[in-house]
Amino acid sequence: MESGLTSGRCGRARPAPHLPALALLAVLLAAGCGGAPASTAGDTPAPPAAGTPATGISGTPGTAEMTGIDLLFLSMMAGHTEQTLEIVRLVRDRLADTELRTLVAAIEVTEADELETARTWLARAGRSARADDHAGHGTGPEQLARLRDAPAADLDAVLIEVLSAHQQAAADLARAHLAAGTDERVRDLARRVEQSRTAQVQLMASRPAARS
Repeated sequence: MESGLTSGRCGRARPAPHLPALALLAVLLAAGCGGAPASTAGDTPAPPAAGTPATGISGTPGTAEMTGIDLLFLSMMAGHTEQTLEIVRLVRDRLADTELRTLVAAIEVTEADELETARTWLARAGRSARADDHAGHGTGPEQLARLRDAPAADLDAVLIEVLSAHQQAAADLARAHLAAGTDERVRDLARRVEQSRTAQVQLMASRPAARS
């Protein structure tokens, strides 16, 4: 059990982490980060714009279907979570701090499940998400190289630096969606993401390697 933990082509600009919620999501929309259609052109209609109902995902009776802003969040989180899993799999067997080992193991299990949920909802709407669609917003290859090449004595500290920034970005995006999202299923996911990533950042800040 997790114990308080719950995981180039879309534009060059990274949104500032503390922009107001609607402004942050407007930046993501302007960057074209809504994900690509799952089918080839001509097979299905283009994905809906933000704020318009998306076809293909039926809500429970009495609830609205997911809108473009909900699908945008799912697409961004799917790409971000793929990167999170890449990060933890680079380091999980090399960390010295047993608390960090426990943390990354919990992150891997939980975020793999969250990724499957996001992909399922996106697929039902004819949308897809890949990590390389979101390279302008996630952890870059130079940071992954730092993790890959870090000597054993430095790895815990490098992970804390890289993963803390990565998970803080996820918390900020989820917090923004809580203010702007319309589908309660997606907002519930965003709420859990915001809470868990914030807890993870706080835990990492408390580890000895963070103070070295």
